[in-house]
Amino acid sequence: MTSPLLIVWGVSTMSGWGVYGLNLLRHWQGVSGSPAYTVGQIHLQSLAGMDPLSLRALAPVLVESDQMRIRREAHPEEAAHFDGLVLHALGNRFSGTPWPSTGGITGHSTSAVIFFENTILPDAARIGSEYELIVAGSTWCEDVLRGNGVGNVKTVIQGVDPSLFHPAPKSGALEDRFAVFSGGKLEHRKAQDLVVLAFKAFSLRHPEAILVTAWHSPWPQAAASIVNSGVVPVTFQADGKIDMGGWVAANGIGSEQFIDLGELPNHLMARVLREMDVAVFPNRCEGGTNLVAMECMACGLPTIVSDNTGHKDLVATGAPYVLTRQDPVASPLGHGTDGWGESDVDEIVEMLEAVWADRDKARRQGLVGAEAMAKWSWRQQIMCLRDALGAVNESQDSPHRH
Repeated sequence: MTSPLLIVWGVSTMSGWGVYGLNLLRHWQGVSGSPAYTVGQIHLQSLAGMDPLSLRALAPVLVESDQMRIRREAHPEEAAHFDGLVLHALGNRFSGTPWPSTGGITGHSTSAVIFFENTILPDAARIGSEYELIVAGSTWCEDVLRGNGVGNVKTVIQGVDPSLFHPAPKSGALEDRFAVFSGGKLEHRKAQDLVVLAFKAFSLRHPEAILVTAWHSPWPQAAASIVNSGVVPVTFQADGKIDMGGWVAANGIGSEQFIDLGELPNHLMARVLREMDVAVFPNRCEGGTNLVAMECMACGLPTIVSDNTGHKDLVATGAPYVLTRQDPVASPLGHGTDGWGESDVDEIVEMLEAVWADRDKARRQGLVGAEAMAKWSWRQQIMCLRDALGAVNESQDSPHRH
């Protein structure tokens, strides 16, 4: 039996981190024999619409997590340590939950999951040494960390929920249209500017094409980072939210060829994805393997991905349509961009044309992706995480050094 697990970030169905945390709470008990808890925020509203059996299974750990949070707030002198495994969340420049040396929660074994895009990692070896293990979200992340002197790192790829994301018949909601899906929060590294340019060119030849997007995020101002001489800048509404329709219209895509899905919880995405004909991700950088792209592939959707950074783990499955023309990227944000890639718009259009021209081949390729993602279920990947964390926990001859 593996020790109980405490994650130091919140759970939700509206973000990648939230979905990761939610699935840890769902599956840790089953794969380890011990419960998992969170001391982060529980976004109950985002769980609305989840099936009642899943909610029923989650309820005890959500209640206990909330009670644990209350107890820890009432007794801060006891809140710094957890009797089990602790897992932190880290991002660019190791930002995120507090490090052990700065007051972060510790356990018998204290580790961290990291997803980053900025390859400038100051003081990486020292910060890495604060944890028993750094769990990288992609092989690229692990390689960059090792190149910066972090040796205690292991890649564990995130998962998909095969009970939701799997091939199934379409409902026909977009019958007689060729639906192109693009997902991920609107920002420079996600390269939606390249999607807009490619779709505009593609749709001029195929008026039945329609672009369906899930681009919203809790940080709309990040969309201003999209800087491309070929696109009109992003516009904002009076409430500060992105004017998605206005932006694509300003770039030459008519309202009859665009659907903005708005903010949609993870458990409602699968039915939307199965209505699509192709998904396109010319992302300049992914610290992880791109959860949205994985879910598209799991649904059997032909998926176009850029051959860079975390996407390379998807490319290695042999399942995606691959954008091989990758130029270096100079980030307007001043981030380190080693390994990033600028996809070629003409190649994106070529890939869209290939899927459009041979639907049977595209469907077969989509099923290859579904088969590959079936091996990366959340339960399976959390078993991999259990093994990685369990190995470092068992190697400790004494309590955590912090």
